[in-house]
Amino acid sequence: MFTLFRPELAAYAQDTLAEQRRLHDGGWQPGEVHALQMERAAETIRYVRANSAFYADRLSGVTVPAAGPISPQDFAAVPFTTKDDLRADLFDVMSQPIDRAWVYYETTGTTGRATPCPRDERDSIVNNTALTLAYEKIFAQHGERHVVAVMGPTELHSTGDTFGDVLRNLGHTVVKMWPHSPVVGFPRALALLEQLGVTAIVCTPGMAISLAKAARAAGIDLHGRLGVRLILTLGELTSPAMLENLGALWSAAVYNCMYASQEASIMAACHADGRLHTVPLNNHIEVIDPDTGRAVEAVGGVREGELVVTHLYRGAKPLVRYRTGDLVRLFAEPGSVSEVMQPIGRSRDALRLAGRRVTAFDLEQTLFTHIRGVIDYFLLIDEADGQDLVTVNLEPVDEEAGAAIDRVAIRRAVADTFHVACEVVLGSMDAITSTGAMVSWKAARIHDRRGSGAEPERAAALAIAAGRGAR
Repeated sequence: MFTLFRPELAAYAQDTLAEQRRLHDGGWQPGEVHALQMERAAETIRYVRANSAFYADRLSGVTVPAAGPISPQDFAAVPFTTKDDLRADLFDVMSQPIDRAWVYYETTGTTGRATPCPRDERDSIVNNTALTLAYEKIFAQHGERHVVAVMGPTELHSTGDTFGDVLRNLGHTVVKMWPHSPVVGFPRALALLEQLGVTAIVCTPGMAISLAKAARAAGIDLHGRLGVRLILTLGELTSPAMLENLGALWSAAVYNCMYASQEASIMAACHADGRLHTVPLNNHIEVIDPDTGRAVEAVGGVREGELVVTHLYRGAKPLVRYRTGDLVRLFAEPGSVSEVMQPIGRSRDALRLAGRRVTAFDLEQTLFTHIRGVIDYFLLIDEADGQDLVTVNLEPVDEEAGAAIDRVAIRRAVADTFHVACEVVLGSMDAITSTGAMVSWKAARIHDRRGSGAEPERAAALAIAAGRGAR
C-alpha cells in the first residue's frame, strides 16, 4: 500500500513486475539478459562507490564507465566482498543511512559478529515480486485459498515480513508465530494450526521436525486432526530425499522454497516444478573455486563451487561480488535464461571421509534415499582402528517405523558411497538438531569427534539447544 503514497515507487513496482512476468513467460533471450546484467552491475558499482564508505575505498581502483555497461573483463577484476568484510565494516557497507530504510534486520550473530541487513522499498519490491510470481502456481496446485502459518527464526529476521507481503499479494491469510517463543510455545502453535484450519506452513526443516515431535508427544495425529497440505521450507540445507521424508511425515507436499540469506536476500526461488531457479534480473551469479577464487567452468552443463552474487538493484545495502561461503551446483536449463540451483552446503561444512571431500547435501541425500518414517537424525563421526566410522542416529516416528528401518541397506549405502564403516542406532534426538537455521547444518546434525580443536559453532548450537530444552 505504500506505493499509493509514493508515485515513483509505484512506477518502479510496475516496471519490476512487467520485467519479472516477462521472465516467467520465457520472453527474455540470453544475450539480452547478459547485456542487462552488465548494465545494471555497472549501475550498482557506481551507486555503492558514491554512497558506501566501504565500497568507496574497496572499489576506488575499479574501471567502470561513467555511464553504460561494464565489460565482462573489467567486472571479473572487481574485488570480492566477504563475510569478514561485512563483520568488520558493518554500517559502512550500507549505501543508505538507517533512516532511509523501511525496516532493519540483522544476522543472528551465533557464528560471528551480527551484521546489519536493512531493506528499503526497492529491496522489497524486487525480491518480493520474484517470490510472488514463483509461488503463485505452487499454492494454486494445493488449493484456491490458504491459511498460512509463517514461523520466522527471530524478530530481527526478514521471514515474517517477506512472506506476509508475498502471501498478501497472492490473496492468502497469514498467521505469524514462533513456537520457540515463550509467549507462543509449541502447544499454542499446534492449537492454532488446528483451530484456524492452517493449510500451509512456512518454516525451517528443523521446525517442521520439532512441530511433528510436539504433535506426537501431545497425541495429535498429523494426518487426521491437522489439515496441512503444503510446507515451504527455508533457512537450512535440505536434500530432496529429506523433503520426501518430511512430506511422508506430514502427508503434505514439501518444497525447499528459496535459497537466500539475510545479507544477500533472494538468490533462487522455487517454482511449481519443485526446483530452485535463479533470478537473473535481480542478481548476477558467479561460481568460483572456494580455494583459488577462480571462475569455475561448466562440465556437462553443470557448475559446482562457491556462489558469488552481485545485486542488480540499488537498495539500502547492495553487495558487489559477494562471496556467500555456500557451495552450489548450477544446472543449465535448456530454453531458459535462469539456471537451476542445488545448494550443497557451506564451504566450511564440507567433511573429509576416508580422505575424500564430502558435502552436507550428498551425505544427507545418501542417507534419506534409504530412510522413511524417521522424525529426526544426527551423525557421529569417529575414528576406529585407523578407519573413519559414521554412526547414524535415527529417531523413528513410532515402533512400527523403527522396525521397518533397513539398517543393512543404510550401512551398505554409506560404506559404498563414502568408503567408511557405518553403524545405525535408533533413539531420541536432543534439541541441538533444531538449531540448523540459527547456527549451521553441520553444528546441528554432526559431531565430528576425530579432532581435538575448539568447536565454536557446536558450542553455540549447544547453548541455543540448552535454552530451548529448558522451556
